[in-house]
Amino acid sequence: MKRILVIDDNPDILNALDLLLSLHDYAVITASTVKDAVLAANNQQLDLIIQDMNFSQGTTSGAEGKELFYQLKQITPDTPIIIITAWSQLETAIELVKAGATDYLPKPWDDAKLLTIIANHIVSTKVGTEVGNMASTPVASNLIYQSDEMQQLMAMADKVAVADISVLISGANGSGKEKLADYIHQQSGRATQPFVKVNMGALPSELIEAELFGAEKGAFTGANTTRQGRFELANHGTIFLDEIGNLSLAGQMKLLRVLQTGQFERVGSSVTIQVDVRVISATNANLAQAIQAGDFREDLFYRLNVVELKLLPLTQRSADILLLAHHFIGDTYQLSQATQQALLAYPWPGNVRELENMCQRALVFSTEALLQPEHFFSDVIHHQIETEILDESTMLQTVLDRQQWIIARAASELGLSRQALYRRIEKYQLTPKGSE
Repeated sequence: MKRILVIDDNPDILNALDLLLSLHDYAVITASTVKDAVLAANNQQLDLIIQDMNFSQGTTSGAEGKELFYQLKQITPDTPIIIITAWSQLETAIELVKAGATDYLPKPWDDAKLLTIIANHIVSTKVGTEVGNMASTPVASNLIYQSDEMQQLMAMADKVAVADISVLISGANGSGKEKLADYIHQQSGRATQPFVKVNMGALPSELIEAELFGAEKGAFTGANTTRQGRFELANHGTIFLDEIGNLSLAGQMKLLRVLQTGQFERVGSSVTIQVDVRVISATNANLAQAIQAGDFREDLFYRLNVVELKLLPLTQRSADILLLAHHFIGDTYQLSQATQQALLAYPWPGNVRELENMCQRALVFSTEALLQPEHFFSDVIHHQIETEILDESTMLQTVLDRQQWIIARAASELGLSRQALYRRIEKYQLTPKGSE
């Protein structure tokens, strides 16, 4: 079991992270003071560290966290460190990323994103240990799939990864765009260089340009120091621009120039900066419509979209649903037959992220190892799913019996391919009349 040290002076945060990580089979060690953190690092075998930036009441400068970070790097230089910080301390967090921190997340953090970062970097550390100092060896991300649709997509991703070209990943929210981007980076020739992620939708529109390209001191209200942008931090590596459709037209023009020349200026500066960065972007929006509406530059679209990878919604790759569910609940728990049917019948509007959250809910509310539908769904949703299962399975059974289970005829009457009909037969465990 992997061991994670969590350092924060807030007991509520320690308890929340302890619960979250324990549910995902991590051994958690907590420390609420700098002294306890240093003691743990000196005496425990650690796989990862999560640390806050302030430990004294009323302190907000981040100086304590900065000092602790350098102490921890001296004690255990190869252990990944994730910084959790308030938005007001992002400058310090970015400085620490440049100094060797694995990543940082602003408070309040997103559980799914934190778990993904942890899983990726613990895997990276493990593989790095196994291969010694072979830093050029790419590390695969923890992608879970078995459907034909995902196998075809990943085969294309493998080819794209080594080509060092711009990639646009499209797909609905929660479908795994960030995880796919991370996979492409890890399989590329830039795998040992920074992988910098920017969620454009989480940033105020007036700050997006400063976040991407940096800003000089005094460039705008609140710019009290010169700030490096994400493109500078990603130099020689990969930058992932999520929700690219949120970028302003002025920002789009700057991004287009970076893609063409590798050059840009910080906000408030006339000094040109040169970088070598691969750009992977993602969107859940229809960029073609945005181009027609005049909200997105067509020339930028074609620069970003050298190759497009389309992540299908979870319901369109249903062969992955149970595999993902088993991965999220771990080996200790099992899914009842009724639960498997309910998971396959549910439409999953939130895709893989929603499935993971549902599995976390089930682990919290279950008192037994065999998970039932009510552990995942509210009574109302469970009743709706049961009704849908009954309606579709009854219709399929009726048509199959009428066609004497000649699959080609039944599929034609239902308007399905034979492969799709076979999947539904397996899903609802249908059998010919009299065979039971």
